Amino acid sequence: MTTFSVSAVVLLGILLIVFIRNKSMKLGYAILAALFGFFLAKTSAATPIQDFLNQLATTINSLTK
Repeated sequence: MTTFSVSAVVLLGILLIVFIRNKSMKLGYAILAALFGFFLAKTSAATPIQDFLNQLATTINSLTK
């Protein structure tokens, strides 16, 4: 579970850097998205979202084996 979370954060961070460097996403929008994520993590919606992402990762992992 922790590995997936770290992997997801790294992947999203790389995508964010690519979007900013390609001028597809402005820095202000990136900061707003990051702040939204931090505030969302503190709500009651965080657990169902994490459960969904864990199930999705498990499904993708089982498909690639």
